[in-house]
Amino acid sequence: MNLYLIINIIGVAAFIGFAFLFSKNKKNIQWKSIGILVVFNVFLAWFLMVFPIGRWIISQIAVGFNWLMETAYSGIGFAFASMVHVKNMDVVFSALMPILLIVPLFDILTYFGILPKIIHSLGWALSKLTGRPKFESFFAIEMMFLGNTEALAVSSGQLKSMSSERLFTISLMSMSCVSAAMIGVYTQMIPSQFVLTAIPLNIINTIIVTSILNPVKVPKDEDVIFELKKEEKPPFFSFLGDSILGAGKLILIITAMLISFIALSALIDKILQIFASWLTLSSILGTAMMPFSLLLGLPIDEAFKTAQYMGTKLVTNEFVVMADIMPKLNTFSPHMKAVLCTFLVSFTNFSTIGMVLGCFNGIVSKEKATNLSRGVWMMILSGTLVSLMSAAIVGLFVW
Repeated sequence: MNLYLIINIIGVAAFIGFAFLFSKNKKNIQWKSIGILVVFNVFLAWFLMVFPIGRWIISQIAVGFNWLMETAYSGIGFAFASMVHVKNMDVVFSALMPILLIVPLFDILTYFGILPKIIHSLGWALSKLTGRPKFESFFAIEMMFLGNTEALAVSSGQLKSMSSERLFTISLMSMSCVSAAMIGVYTQMIPSQFVLTAIPLNIINTIIVTSILNPVKVPKDEDVIFELKKEEKPPFFSFLGDSILGAGKLILIITAMLISFIALSALIDKILQIFASWLTLSSILGTAMMPFSLLLGLPIDEAFKTAQYMGTKLVTNEFVVMADIMPKLNTFSPHMKAVLCTFLVSFTNFSTIGMVLGCFNGIVSKEKATNLSRGVWMMILSGTLVSLMSAAIVGLFVW
């Protein structure tokens, strides 16, 4: 057996062991359930990455998102004809502008009650599969479609009545999601097979990691999902207008963050190089993430490069790294490309912590919000371990 494959397998176990090391209640961990979920996730990765039917499903979903992106370009091209379908499209136009179609599309599905039904059905199925509390399973699916802060806002009524222990689990889970509106963006920047495989793996790994870090027993009478209050819908075109404006703001926010974070990173590098010509932010982050990167079954040179990208992603965001590696992807080995791209598909970074805690501050009591803020380091640990687990599991099948 390939030595790096053996290390990759050890890595999956090591990440679980690392979660156990920092568990808040080691005695309450349900190892049988954890084992079943790990096996299921390995099977799911094999099915989606190797098995012909799974690969076909992934390819068809990718075709659907590519069709959506091409459809979006018809609108973008009308406004910016010189920017679309050119040899080197700028990232803002190739990856971000289509958000103006995708976000309103998902909002329309929500408006007519289609998306909530899908979320409830998948949440119910996930609860039955994992044996975990209904709301936690529902919330994991909700985050996949809506994103972390949106899912928190939608579930605010139930969150207000939950114990501090369960709220902490929800805060840990909130670090590991992406929203469906971002899938089209990601597939324009990195290979779609890794994006579409990482998303379901992240959901299961979120449950695995949080069940180890913060195992909580939920009494049967508390294992319920509150019915959401039905609010009067605004007129459709007023709703659609608000959705489009929200999508536009999102593009501006992401663009501003890209420009600012990349410029700040360059500034930090210039300051560091005053003291040593070889010293950069990437080299520091790469050194810190190197042990984790080696456990993904990478040779030392590739492990260091991957560690630099992983560290940069945690400090900035996934878009910064995706934009950086887009022109370089074909120079990476298949295994490095698989584990790195899979790792990038999540909102896990330091800025997400602020967004999540800010959202909780507006929902729960001050005392509960303060308790959550004390677990900031556990939040980043949870999100990082989920991303590492997904990367390691995908890496098992790509060499």
